[in-house]
Amino acid sequence: MSYERLLQEGVIRPHRTNPDEIAALLSVVERDLKDAEVPGLSSDRRFAIAYNAALQLATVVLYAEGYRSTGTGHHHTTFRFLGQTTIPNKEAWADYFDACRRKRNLADYMGVGYVSETEADELVRETRAFAQNVREWLSAAHPYLAPG
Repeated sequence: MSYERLLQEGVIRPHRTNPDEIAALLSVVERDLKDAEVPGLSSDRRFAIAYNAALQLATVVLYAEGYRSTGTGHHHTTFRFLGQTTIPNKEAWADYFDACRRKRNLADYMGVGYVSETEADELVRETRAFAQNVREWLSAAHPYLAPG
């Protein structure tokens, strides 16, 4: 896969990852998915935590492909990159998580109550599905980086 445009824009640069770095990111994903289901948390917080898990999964893909994002807007860049990969349903995942990025920004920086329980539940569910998708892709495309 060619990522020339993103390289030319200077928003990604080459990065050499290793199994330990990927495993560490995946452990953050698991922690965040558990935390996003803690009873009593606000829907805004649950959403933000699940969003972070999705971002870490997209970062796994970015790193596995040999790149890392640089500069400001790295969340947006990471999801743009995801949309150009070989992951199944890449455009749908990239578009969905980038929309979640915008909503998370509102909840984190603009006030309370921007996220409904339904939206938080959906993001947790979608992120769990994406995690399975990433693990399967990682095992097929980059088996030396796949955990276990």
